[in-house]
Amino acid sequence: MPSVPRLGLFVYGSLVLPESASMTLGREVGQVRRGRLREWKRRFSQARDNLTCEKTFQCGDGSRPEWILGLNLERGEDPAGPVNGGVIELTEAELDRLDLREVRYDRVEVSAQLEGHGLPERIVTYTAKQFHFRPDPPEDAVILASYAEAVERGFEALGPGELDAYRATTGPYPVERVPAELVVDRIPDGNPRDW
Repeated sequence: MPSVPRLGLFVYGSLVLPESASMTLGREVGQVRRGRLREWKRRFSQARDNLTCEKTFQCGDGSRPEWILGLNLERGEDPAGPVNGGVIELTEAELDRLDLREVRYDRVEVSAQLEGHGLPERIVTYTAKQFHFRPDPPEDAVILASYAEAVERGFEALGPGELDAYRATTGPYPVERVPAELVVDRIPDGNPRDW
């Protein structure tokens, strides 16, 4: 009987933070292996409509920005080098659960473009659905400070030099980072409520 190939998820944003991935999977993620993804670049080019989606955030002054930006992978080489991130080993059922979290993203196969040691044979990641892809930030777009901080903590925990590599292959924040609180919560269980 042939063995089933091991399955991995390349994480490049908030899922790099082990407690973030664990919350969604309902278990400790275990070892997050480092990886480098060729032929892709990472930017803040995924936008969600803060006023109509399952979670709405409000700033301290009472304003509710229309757009919240998140990280995304786009096809193409980055002059700063391959996109760094982690690989989490998981099951097909767990991947289906992650699809509920990554509702604004499509799952894509990246096994052939990923470099690293001890990685599963099959590796997928998420990239923004066309509807949520914004190559240029919309007006009134912000990045939640809690999201930016979680991502940076995740890369710092990934190992020496990973946070610097993240910053080099992501570039500067394209819009303001703002503190905000959740005021509308229709979020499925296991999805983040901090960003």
